[in-house]
Amino acid sequence: MNTFVWLEETALSVWIREYPGLLGFPFILFLHTLGLAMIAGIGIAVDIWLLRNPTLVNGARMKGMVQTMWLGFGINTVSGLALLLAYPAKALTNPVFYTKMLLVGVGVYAVARIKREMFPNGYAAAGAVVTATARHWATASLVVWFSAIVTGRLLAYTHHVLLAQDYLDAP
Repeated sequence: MNTFVWLEETALSVWIREYPGLLGFPFILFLHTLGLAMIAGIGIAVDIWLLRNPTLVNGARMKGMVQTMWLGFGINTVSGLALLLAYPAKALTNPVFYTKMLLVGVGVYAVARIKREMFPNGYAAAGAVVTATARHWATASLVVWFSAIVTGRLLAYTHHVLLAQDYLDAP
C-alpha cells in the first residue's frame, strides 16, 4: 500500500484526480472512451463483416480499419496509464482490473491473428477468401471485446479501495 500512497501523491496523479476543469480526469476518461470506440467498435464491425462475407471485397479498406484500431489501442494505452496513475490502489487491488487486462491482451492478439491471416503478405487482393481460421478468431474477438467492455465498466463499481491513504487511515 505504501507504493500506492506514493503514486497517489505524485504531482501528476493529484493533478489528474483533482484538477477542477474538464481537462483533468474527465478529458482522460473521454480519451479512453474514444480509444475504446476505435479499437472495440471497429474491431466488432470487422469481426461481423468477416463472419458475414465469404471473400474480401475491398481488402485495402479493411486493412485501413485495422490500422485505425491500432491507433485506438495507443490512445487507450496512454489514457489507461493516466487513469491508473490517478487511482492506482483502486485498480491494482481489484481482480476485475486484471481480468480486463487479460481480455484486452487476448483481444489485441486476436486482432493480430486476423490481420496475419487476412493479409499474409501485407495486403489482400480483392476477392481473397475469408479463411475458417479468420472466422474463428473473429468469433473469439467478438466475445473478448464484449467481455473487456463489460469488465471495464464494472471497474467503476467493484473496487474496495479508492485511495490507499484513505484505506490506511481507516479504523
